[in-house]
Amino acid sequence: MTVLDGFMFSAPENIGVIAIAGRQTSGRGRGGNSWLSPLGCAMFSLHVRIDLNSTLGQKVSFLQHIVSLAVVQSVRTLPQCEDLPLKLKWPNDIYFNRLMKLGGVIVNSSMIGSVIHTIIGCGFNVSNSNPTICINDIISNWNNNHGTFIPLCTTEQLIARTVTHIEQLIHFFQTDGAEAFCDLYYKYWIHSGDKVKVESLDFAEATVNGLDDFGFLQVKLNGGSLVSLQPDGNSFDIMHNLIAMKRT
Repeated sequence: MTVLDGFMFSAPENIGVIAIAGRQTSGRGRGGNSWLSPLGCAMFSLHVRIDLNSTLGQKVSFLQHIVSLAVVQSVRTLPQCEDLPLKLKWPNDIYFNRLMKLGGVIVNSSMIGSVIHTIIGCGFNVSNSNPTICINDIISNWNNNHGTFIPLCTTEQLIARTVTHIEQLIHFFQTDGAEAFCDLYYKYWIHSGDKVKVESLDFAEATVNGLDDFGFLQVKLNGGSLVSLQPDGNSFDIMHNLIAMKRT
């Protein structure tokens, strides 16, 4: 992402810019979290321009959801892969079921005039079994359990497919809007109807309602009121069904 940080403003408008890494020594995620980046992990930073006055430009916080959905779709739209347990965890994580994280997304944005310049940073495990699990492990286990012969994936294949799905989903969002996008997103996310406790609200009990109009997490308190939670101040601890404030 630092490679593209200054260069993106001088790149011609008709040129797409992407940086791909085979390995990183200082990978990072949201909130300054570190990201382990061994060989076998698909890692890229992509420059995307968005018109401020467009549908997505008015709700640009949805971009992280677009990218994480694109990663899941890049795998689950492959032949025989539609039922693989690759899921989405709010706000920006790719998960194996509800068990293990295998990828994440970070988006940085700057605005010049009426153009929002975004750098999308994305990393997900394709063929590296450590430190958690990878997509090829999921495919191998699925083949063993279901008698299928789904081919294993390569990082190059899934980066290319993910970028293609990002382009398609951005176009879909721009033409069909946030509500139609959410219908796609909810097919893969792991939170529908979850009962949670919100630490910042004195551990009040709530039910996950979905995404609000700007892509933040919306929960319904027991009294019936709706509350939106921004990802920069909260994290979703699914092991304890707790929405907790981030610690610095």
